[in-house]
Amino acid sequence: MNLISGLQEVSRRMLVARGVRSESVVLAGQRLHHFSMKGSGKGPPLLLVHGLGGAAAGFGRVLLPLARRFSRVFAVDLPGHGFSPEYCLGPVCVRGQYDMLVEYCRTVVGEPAFVVGNSLGGALSAQLAAEHPEFVRALGLVAPAGADVGPEAIREVLAAMDVKTAEQSRALTQRLFHRPPWAMLFFADMLRGVYSTPAVRALSADALATGDYLKPEQLQRLEMPVMFVWGGSEKLLPRQSLAFFQAHLPPHSKVKVVEGFGHIPHVERPGEFVSELVQFADGAGL
Repeated sequence: MNLISGLQEVSRRMLVARGVRSESVVLAGQRLHHFSMKGSGKGPPLLLVHGLGGAAAGFGRVLLPLARRFSRVFAVDLPGHGFSPEYCLGPVCVRGQYDMLVEYCRTVVGEPAFVVGNSLGGALSAQLAAEHPEFVRALGLVAPAGADVGPEAIREVLAAMDVKTAEQSRALTQRLFHRPPWAMLFFADMLRGVYSTPAVRALSADALATGDYLKPEQLQRLEMPVMFVWGGSEKLLPRQSLAFFQAHLPPHSKVKVVEGFGHIPHVERPGEFVSELVQFADGAGL
């Protein structure tokens, strides 16, 4: 077990000790791990979807606070991430990940949910809302990927995530956070293992090869409540991504640039992240 796996296991045990369920389900022949918790709130189920190289454990500090507002809270490990085993699910890897998210919503969540996705998880969640609105009561996009910003910009982002040296690892850590904690910089070299897994390599290659990004018409026809949160300190995704979503999300969307948020605010500023979701849910009558 490497250090990243060890830290994820420690996080998992701490969550389980606090009442969060950690279990695996088999969907369409693929085993997926997820965290779930029965909430005490009256809101709909809430599903959290991580980004490329991320894991459900990254939402560990927000699960319990969100359970006080929503009826159930879920965080799923996409194939090849966290505790879910490697499996690309066919020749088009991104589509395979998306198909598993659809099956998870159909089989495990089982009712329309407030689906919140970060980075790659944001792109998958937006596609889910466009193609299967019956699963999405409301949509939350937090620094989402998926914008058609041109191959050069996408190539630059993926190159930054293709870390091979300690220096590159520290540079990527700087880009992920508003202000990286010293411990994250100290252990930054661990990212080499996170971003060199077969799933991450296959997803990166697929993104470059297919050019299959979100279409403006997919976003424009979204009818459910939509929140879009972009970090004022976003340093991983290009600024053109923000412009793309601003231009194409439907008029009823709540678009907000939050100062002090980087690319993964649920990790860096969990309390403020929860506050953004709860304020949106309250305003949307969820």
